[in-house]
Parts: sequence; C-alpha cells; structure tokens
Amino acid sequence: MNAKTKAYRDKVRAELQQAKSQLAELEARSKAEDEQVGKDLLNQLKSTHHKIEQQRERLETSAVEEMEQEQAEIDAGIARLKDGLAELDRRLKSGPRTKAS
Repeated sequence: MNAKTKAYRDKVRAELQQAKSQLAELEARSKAEDEQVGKDLLNQLKSTHHKIEQQRERLETSAVEEMEQEQAEIDAGIARLKDGLAELDRRLKSGPRTKAS
C-alpha cells in the first residue's frame, strides 16, 4: 500500500471514529427524548456508517484502478453521514413536536 492510500485510509478511519462517537451521543439524546423521527434517522445513519466502514476495508485490497472510484464513493458516503448527523442534531435540539388535532 502506498503512502497516499495509507494517508487516505487513516483519514477515513479518523472521520468514521468521530462519526461513531457523534452517533453514540445522538443515540443517547434520542433515547432520552423518545423521539421516533430521531430513532429512524439514527438507524439510517448507522447503516451508512457501516457501509462506509466496509468500503474502507475493501479499499485496502483494491487494485489501483479501482481505488479512485471507491474513494469517491467513500467521500460521498462520509458527506451524507455528516449531513445526516447535523440534521439529527438539529431535530433533537428543536425538541419534541406536538401533533395538530
């Protein structure tokens, strides 16, 4: 594995670890507030995190020509994950919503 690939892998690993920590924090807040919307989004984000982790692992065994495509997919997944985490954070901060009768 060349230095560029190793640096990219380490960067992705760090971003995924940060996202995992934020997911755990938001999950605790979601449970405390018992908000279903938050739980649904949280499950979606966990799935996205898991998929990116699998892609990162495949990157280590990829051929050089496949790496650029896989890196683009990983970068897009991380962007979606970060957007989703920000959205969940906003939803949890806005508090529970009451239904109109």
